[in-house]
Amino acid sequence: VEKRADVLVYSPPPLERDVEVTGPVTVTLWAATSATDTDFTAKLVEVRPDGYAQNLQDGIVRARFRTSAAQPAFLTPGQVYRFDIDLWSTSNRFLKGHQIRVEVSSSNFPQFDRNPNTGHAFGMDTETRIAHQTIYHDEEHPSHILLPIVPTN
Repeated sequence: VEKRADVLVYSPPPLERDVEVTGPVTVTLWAATSATDTDFTAKLVEVRPDGYAQNLQDGIVRARFRTSAAQPAFLTPGQVYRFDIDLWSTSNRFLKGHQIRVEVSSSNFPQFDRNPNTGHAFGMDTETRIAHQTIYHDEEHPSHILLPIVPTN
C-alpha cells in the first residue's frame, strides 16, 4: 500500500528513545480536491527496524460530513478545507530504533466503504470519478498529527 502513488507516507527518522503514545489520536489535513465530495483517510503505523510496518490505528472523514453528520455540505472544487480525522485512541510504546509513520490517502477499502466522488446519494451511483487531491503543509495550512505523548523513564 505504501508504494502506491495515491498514498502519502510520512516517515521521520528512527526514534532515538522509546516514545509512549496513549490516548486519542487525530490527524488534521488542509486539503483541496477536484470533487464535490471525497474521503480522506489516515493511518498511524509503527515501523520496526527490519522494515515491517504494523498498522495501529486508522480513520476516515467523508468530506460532505466534515462539519456535521446530520447536515451534509458539499465542497467547492479547488477550495482549501480543514479535515479532522479521528484515529480513535491507542496505547503503544514505540521502541528506540522504530519509526512513527503516518499514511494519508483518499481510500481505505475494504476497511471503509468506497466513495465514488460524485456527490450523489450513497449506493445510487453507477459511475465513479477520480478525485485529484492536494494536501497543504504551510504556515497557513498546518496539516499535522496530534499524538498524546506520555513521559517514559
